[in-house]
Amino acid sequence: MMKSYFADTYNVMTAMSGEEAVRKSSCGPDLILLDINMPGMDGLTVCERIRGFQAGGDDYIVKPFDLCELGARVAAHLRREQRRQENSAVRFFGELTVDYTGRTVSVNGEQVSLSKREFDILELLSVNAGQVFDRERIYEIVWGIDGDGSSDTIMEHIRKIRAKLAVYTLHSFIETVWGCGYRWNG
Repeated sequence: MMKSYFADTYNVMTAMSGEEAVRKSSCGPDLILLDINMPGMDGLTVCERIRGFQAGGDDYIVKPFDLCELGARVAAHLRREQRRQENSAVRFFGELTVDYTGRTVSVNGEQVSLSKREFDILELLSVNAGQVFDRERIYEIVWGIDGDGSSDTIMEHIRKIRAKLAVYTLHSFIETVWGCGYRWNG
């Protein structure tokens, strides 16, 4: 019943277990609703895996709940996230500044020259700080599903971004999560 209620307004994906929820989260949904009591991996563990050791949600609703209230909360969270993204065309990560509109990166005022793909990767990771993206997901988002290359190119692009940033800072902004992928370390 809940799926049909939200499917009219939102593109809804469902997961029947915690493991499936973690797999599907790599698609980068705008919002995730979790039940604490899921089969296999529980909701708190799923949240921890998705957010990278930051267990805890942005909101909590006790069962049984009214679908209208849930819908209102979902809409409010999505509006808040959209406002946050619209108001932050420039973000600061310590000494590093990313201008998403101008597509420029600087460290301590020094411009860092990035290729289009390198900036796209840095943008994806920095906008979704803390979220882990595997190589395949980064490739799909940056090159598109129809890209004719290989996700192995992501490793080379990450290496180049790190090398270019290392000229200006010792801080490693792109962290490797071994066996999983990459995340922004701002």
